[in-house]
Amino acid sequence: MSYREEEPEGEEVPQQVAELAQASVPDSLRGIRACKRCGILKTLDQFINEGCENCPFLNLEDNHDKCNSCTTAFFEGQAAIMDPRESWTARWIRVDSYLPGVYAISVTGQLDKDVEEDLEQRGIRWRCRPAPA
Repeated sequence: MSYREEEPEGEEVPQQVAELAQASVPDSLRGIRACKRCGILKTLDQFINEGCENCPFLNLEDNHDKCNSCTTAFFEGQAAIMDPRESWTARWIRVDSYLPGVYAISVTGQLDKDVEEDLEQRGIRWRCRPAPA
């Protein structure tokens, strides 16, 4: 018997459960990349096929070049965040306002100047840090 069969008709799934069901996790251990803005981890193919659910304004979906410039393979650590609003880990790595998923602890790289300017104009912050010289 599936979950759907047990659920009484007319009852809605709580928002937290619905968000968790939509959580994106890397589908492979090879080729994982981090979004330079929010730090979510996915494979390059996942970024190309699905975009970044936290950063839809980056328009990564179906844009290989933009995916390469807005994601990086240079990150440290991983944290699976199931309930960002309640997780101390999510607050510590500053992803408590994002959707559930697997996030990098720190992201190294730099967004293109035009993307940075667009984010600044929108008042949006990003997580990546320039590589040390």
